[in-house]
Amino acid sequence: MKRRDFLKKAAVGAVAAGTAPAVLAQSNKKIRWRMATSWPKAFDTIYGGAETVAARVKAMTGGQFEIIPYAGGELVGGLEVFDAVSQGTVQMGHTASYYYIGKDPSLAFDTALPFGLNYRQQNAWLYNGGGMERLRKVFAKHNIVNFPAGNTGVQMGGWFRKEVNTVADLQGLKMRIPGLGGKVMSRLGATVQVLPGAEIYPALERGVIDATEWVGPYDDEKAGFYKVAKFYYHPGWWEPAPTLSLYVNQKAWDSLPKEFQEIVASAAAEANLNMMVDYDSKNPKALKSLLDKGVQMREYSKEILDAARKEAFVLYNELSAGDATFKEIFENWKAFKSESDAWFSTAETSYATFNFK
Repeated sequence: MKRRDFLKKAAVGAVAAGTAPAVLAQSNKKIRWRMATSWPKAFDTIYGGAETVAARVKAMTGGQFEIIPYAGGELVGGLEVFDAVSQGTVQMGHTASYYYIGKDPSLAFDTALPFGLNYRQQNAWLYNGGGMERLRKVFAKHNIVNFPAGNTGVQMGGWFRKEVNTVADLQGLKMRIPGLGGKVMSRLGATVQVLPGAEIYPALERGVIDATEWVGPYDDEKAGFYKVAKFYYHPGWWEPAPTLSLYVNQKAWDSLPKEFQEIVASAAAEANLNMMVDYDSKNPKALKSLLDKGVQMREYSKEILDAARKEAFVLYNELSAGDATFKEIFENWKAFKSESDAWFSTAETSYATFNFK
């Protein structure tokens, strides 16, 4: 997706009032779609990405196009959204693509890679660095059209019942962590599980898992993890800026008038911005609240970070050697990251180092 295309999509909202009458003149038939999501409704910010898309589409079409979001488990399981959209069980989905790397490891790029891009870098790569063009080809194999539709920013590094100071402390640790981050943790000795959001707290409470990652202070406080695990680690090196994605079934997408397609793209872009804004405004107070509750915050040791980064890039090279699609996307992503890091390590790093302490 070229920059000019993204800007065009982002501008649709501003002109929607002018375009809607033309759309309605073409068809008086109302459209009603279902959207499966991976999220419990209680997590209002991440579930809010789906709600933003639905609300904006309805508003910009004058009520002619209605999308009904459903929480994970209401229509399909939280980790079954991909298949539901691909097979046409529902027209839309809102989820994290790295849940489905078992189908294609390249899907990880649509969400986040360990030690990868931050929020601004991720959007720059997706919209203007060749990311979307390549990912669209991957999703097309599964009858899905994908859109960035939310981002949490850099996440926290998870909740642990006991401190983890060395790689040895990870041996045999049962941890809920999806995506390629889970693959890296497994290589470091952890026993990895992938659970939907609604199942994490019961598993942690019962000792089925020893640790979990989720999102950040706002969502994590809502989840109540602090009640059963006191050590809260940072940074979330496996998710420096995970994109949450809107999926549209290809056949359903093709059935939409062009104007409605533009409106959906605009609504997704708005959700991608709004979610980050929400988290950045809510996380500070939630972090203070967690600390007031006695949560003990810890930073991952250099030993663990160095080992994890080494294993991450060994994994990427292994996947590239065995998968031509992954290799193509990874080479593009890696080149973009190298150039972007050179810039971010200049003004951004010097400012952050001085200002955030």
